[in-house]
This record gives sequence, structure tokens and C-alpha cells, in this order.
Amino acid sequence: MANRSYLPATVLVFTFASTLCLAESPLLQGASAGAESTKPIPGSTQSPTAGPPAGAGESTRDPVGEARELYSKGNFDAAITKYKQLLGERPKSPDAYAGLIRAYLKEKKLDQAVQTADEGLSATDSPRVRVAYAEVLFRQGSIDRAETEWAKAINAGFPEARAYLGLAKVRTARAMYQSAAAMAARAHDLDPNDPEIEEFWIETLPRSKKIKFLEDKLASWKDGSDDQRQSTMKYVEYLKEQQKTGYRRCSLVNGTVPAIIPFTMLLGEDTFFSGWGVPIFSNGRKSVLRLDTGAHGILLGRKAAERAGIVRVASTKVGGIGDKQASDGYIGFANSIQIGNLVFQDCPVQVLEGRSVLGDDGLIGSDFFRDFLIDIDYSSASLKLSALPLRPSEKAEVGSAGTAANKDGAQSAQAPTVAEQPEPVLRDAYIAPEMETFSRVFLVGGDLLVPTSIGDVSNKLFLLDTGAFNNVISPAAAREVTKVYGDSNTIVKGIRGRVNDVHGANKVFLQFGHLRQENRDMVVFDTSSLSDEIGTEVSGMLGFEMLELLDIRIDYRDALVDFTYHPR
Repeated sequence: MANRSYLPATVLVFTFASTLCLAESPLLQGASAGAESTKPIPGSTQSPTAGPPAGAGESTRDPVGEARELYSKGNFDAAITKYKQLLGERPKSPDAYAGLIRAYLKEKKLDQAVQTADEGLSATDSPRVRVAYAEVLFRQGSIDRAETEWAKAINAGFPEARAYLGLAKVRTARAMYQSAAAMAARAHDLDPNDPEIEEFWIETLPRSKKIKFLEDKLASWKDGSDDQRQSTMKYVEYLKEQQKTGYRRCSLVNGTVPAIIPFTMLLGEDTFFSGWGVPIFSNGRKSVLRLDTGAHGILLGRKAAERAGIVRVASTKVGGIGDKQASDGYIGFANSIQIGNLVFQDCPVQVLEGRSVLGDDGLIGSDFFRDFLIDIDYSSASLKLSALPLRPSEKAEVGSAGTAANKDGAQSAQAPTVAEQPEPVLRDAYIAPEMETFSRVFLVGGDLLVPTSIGDVSNKLFLLDTGAFNNVISPAAAREVTKVYGDSNTIVKGIRGRVNDVHGANKVFLQFGHLRQENRDMVVFDTSSLSDEIGTEVSGMLGFEMLELLDIRIDYRDALVDFTYHPR
């Protein structure tokens, strides 16, 4: 951070960006699904968590079924009221406690969800309540503890659909995509009426089956809000646009790896150095995009998108840091993207329509290169890409990026035709012998969450975010280890505008990977909106000023990151 004693105000720009709708499921980022749900289990027509049977009349509905119907329609306030009424009548009802916990989580009322979980476990130590309690743990960032609770419920012989859904989320976060699809299929078999289960399961279907399922759902739409229906319609439009040209998964069609892509220096306010950019040519038109591990894919500003002739395919919302609402945007496709000697075709591009703090042409998330081993080498100001290690069962074959790996690990363009392009196959993570020193991270919503200790407190999750200029910690996490003070001299801006309430922390020790760093006057602001977007607690960010001292190697396929410190 700039020295505050010399500047009346230090302006920090945070370019974390997330697409709030029409984004591919985390399950499909880097590995698409060919798995399909198995047939319903014989004798199991309805899960213990399912609502009333389809077509049931008002006279047959019980209070639990009524509350679940309100929940499925997105009317969470009314569902909360109904569940509270039910608890007044049945003070030890596991269904009421579990439903109330989930409704509070949907309303982003984490404190109430925690309190209700504690009360529920005190009233009845039911497997159903424990499964809902695990959902609270997951939202709090305690992913390992949540996984243990869900596994205990299943191993105890309680076929709870939400427990299988929870395990599917954990498997996805660990890049265990094949296992996640199996868990999602099991959850859907047990309870096809649960909206969260359906949403996760449907992303495991091949695109043609996904489109048909959603079109059938829209044709007989009766549950859910108008906003949900509109969002589903837009998603179907997006899928159909993809289908016109085969899978359209941004294939490498020319060039070879290993590849080295030199960085371009980016200047911020008052022409101060603000980061490193990657020169790219979108449809032949040059842009310089900030390399941002906290962004996803390619995000262009409106002017850069117009230069490149990016045509709107579907509307979207772009979220990020700041206190304003998510910004309007749209998704289109670039016929070609050239980066160094690498040429990709049919790449989805997000476009931010309004003015923003991007300052330059836009962002390129490191996950754009997720089919390769990514080396962000700040010491040489370059991005290095190489082939990922082959699994023991794999031979030199066409890779998921439309490339062929030879015995030396090099990859060259060998793109199949549109008619031949298959959807990638789901696989589980593999740790090659040469990558055993890498650190395991969680991939949640496509974001790299690094297990981090603050002082003597472990099990925190920090977002790896080269788009955040400084390290950041949340107020709650900071207060566990140090004092927090007001800071009117630091201005934080993000995709969603200015952060109004910024503080500082006296001294925080961060430990992640094999490294430990002391942070004085660490930036503190509320990360709850970011945590709500991602779905689990983000206690802070590992930002550019510190990351620039490191060589960062990222393997998205297997959820691995390696940090190496280079003294300067």
C-alpha cells in the first residue's frame, strides 16, 4: 500500500468481477458433464425432504408442504413465517428447523441461520437438522466440517437428498467433478422437486438434454418467480447460441505450448503503476486486459467490445467489489482471440456496459487458461503456459482445449471440426508426482479460495485476487487477532463503485501455502456481499502488492496452487 503519511487519500482499485447469471456451473468449468442421472431407486418415490406429491390438492397439504412451496417459489419471507408458525405448534419439528435454516440462508441472514441451527440441535439432534446445520458450516467457510456432517448423515443410513447435494458441492470445490456428478444424480433421484438440487443436477446433463429439460420446464412453468423464469429463458437462449456452432468452448486452433506471453505495464490514477496486463487481439482488434485471478474469462469494457464487434447474445449482470448494485452487461462471442502465438476461436466474452473503474480495456481471468499449467511469473513480467501432467490412464490424446499433447508435454493446435467437437468428459482431480508440493485450494464458483491462517486462527478462506491491489481482511476475521480502527484516508473502488466503510487492522500475520507474511495497517472492509455471491465465507483477499513478490503456478484442473517467494 502507498505510504499514508504522504498522501491525503490512498485510492485502491479492486477489479474482482463475477457474472451473476448465465455463467456456466462450476461443475462445468474445465470439465463438462456427460454423466446422466440414474433411474429412481426402486421403492423410493419421494425423499424425506421432498414436498407434497405433484398434483396434490390443497386439502392434502400439510404446513411443511405449504412452507416448502413458498420456498420453492422464492417467497422466503413467507416461508420463514410459515416455518415459525409450525415451530409454535411443533417445537421439536426437524422439518421446521431445517426449512427455517435454509430460508434464512437464502435471505442472506447468516446470523439468524446460525442461531436457528443452534436452537434446532438443542431441541432435536435429528439427522435432518444436522444436514441443514452443515449448510450453515459451508456458508461460514468451514467446508471440511460441513463435509464431515453430510458424510455422517449418509453413513448413518439416513438417505437425505440435501446431504448428497452438499457432498456434490464439496466434491466440485475439490475439482472432483466425476464424483460430484454422481452425488448430484443421487440427490436428484431422492428429491427431484428440490430447486437447489435441480439447479445443480441439471448442469451435469449434456447440453441437448439440458435445453430440452429447461424448455419442458418453461412450457409447464408453475413454480418460481417471474425473475427466475426470465433468467431461465435467457439461459436457454445462451445454450442454444452455443449449440449453433457445436460445443463452442473457446478452442485453441493455432499455436503451441509451452508459451511465454510478456506482460504490459498498466498505469492507474496519476500515472502510477497499477498492475500487469496481457495484450490480446479480439477479432483482430487489440486490447490490453488486466490479468486478474479474481475475474472469470474475458470481461471487456463497452468501447473495447465495440471495437472488436462483439454482438450481444444474452444479458447478464456483473458483480464485484463496491456498495452499488451489480452492473448491467451482456455476453457475446469472439470469433477469434489471439494471445501471443496462441489463437483461440469461439470464445464467450462478457461486456460491462456502463462506466467502471476498469480504467483500461478490461480484465482477463487466469481461468481463461485453465486447460494449461499457468505460471504467473512477476519476476520476469510474463505469463508462462505449459501442458498439465497426463493422468496415468491418459495417453497423448486430444485435450479438453482442442490440443494434442506429445510425449514431451508440448501442445499444438489440433482443433476438431464443429461436427466432431465432443463435450469434455468429467474426471476427478489428479495430483501428479511433480506437483505434490502444490497446495490444495477450493474452487467455489470458479474462484480460487486459499486456506489461510491469520495469526493462530486457521481454517479461513482468502480469495486469490491479483485484481485487488492490497491484501484485505474482513472485520470479523480481523477482530479475532488484532485491533480494527477507522481509516478515512483509504478509498476503495471496485466494479460496483466505492466501498463506503473502510477500516484498518494493526498487525495481521497471514500464512498460506508454505509462506507467512506480516501485514501492518491491513485494509479492512466488509466482504459479506462477496461471500454471499460465492456461497461460502471469504475472510479476505490475497492482493497484488503481495502476490507480485511471488511466482504463482495454478492448476485449475486439479485445484492446486504453488507459491514461490522471490526476494528482490
